Amino acid sequence: MSVLRSVNQIIQAHATSDGDGVKIKRVAGFNNHQFSPFLMVDELKSDQRADYVGGFPPHPHRGIETLTYMLKGHFEHRDHMGNVGELRAGGAQWMAAGRGVIHSEMPIMQDGDLHGFQIWINQPARDKMKPAQYHDFQPETITVEQNDQLGVLRVLAGSVIANGEPVSGPLTETGVELSVSDWRAEQGNQLTLTVPNDFNMMVFSYHGDVKIGEQWVRQGELALLSKGNAVTLSNLVQSGALIFSGQPIDEPVVHYGPFVMNSMKEIEETIRDYNMGVFETY
Repeated sequence: MSVLRSVNQIIQAHATSDGDGVKIKRVAGFNNHQFSPFLMVDELKSDQRADYVGGFPPHPHRGIETLTYMLKGHFEHRDHMGNVGELRAGGAQWMAAGRGVIHSEMPIMQDGDLHGFQIWINQPARDKMKPAQYHDFQPETITVEQNDQLGVLRVLAGSVIANGEPVSGPLTETGVELSVSDWRAEQGNQLTLTVPNDFNMMVFSYHGDVKIGEQWVRQGELALLSKGNAVTLSNLVQSGALIFSGQPIDEPVVHYGPFVMNSMKEIEETIRDYNMGVFETY
């Protein structure tokens, strides 16, 4: 029997900046169990060079995964392990920080439109001190499902059942089972996703408005959904939305800047390791 999910809570993205003054819209859920295993969603969107040209100079992470997805623009990733990767429009990058990584994300573009997302994903305690990993996924490797009823569904990570058809994305190495998809719809398209009942699920509308059950999710809003084994999204105008589902991590979350651990003691150890140059030895 199908149990449809509905909207439990709406959270409005708020304006902030990060890196070297890059302007972003952020939704954070570090202490919201309905977010888990996700921690934060940042939207980077501007047609003004000054809003993004400073990029994200070298900085550390421990205890999280990041999934960066670009709709428009061109960035370059570099890290202390020697990885270099280009993030082009339509492509994605995944990094598991584990015990520690120092990386930068800098724009290759000098002008034009920028539109992308960085998603923070928590790592379970068993993975927080594992070696770091990095992979990029160029646009041609992203799985695309498209038809007149569905519109366009790009699956970046994990697997979903979309209008009855299984679809799997290229990223399968996350620490817990999850999915991240991008649904782009024209007027009158409809998408029904089937997901495990015990997974958390949320939807971020980045263009236009989408309808879940009887409730609209407006552009710039993130909806946390109730439990159920399916969700139906529809629209009246052209729209775009990121759809997240994942197995919750039932562990304490202690967040300090770029570090996410399970206790304040672990955060203090992380800060000490970084200041003593331990990250560079990994």
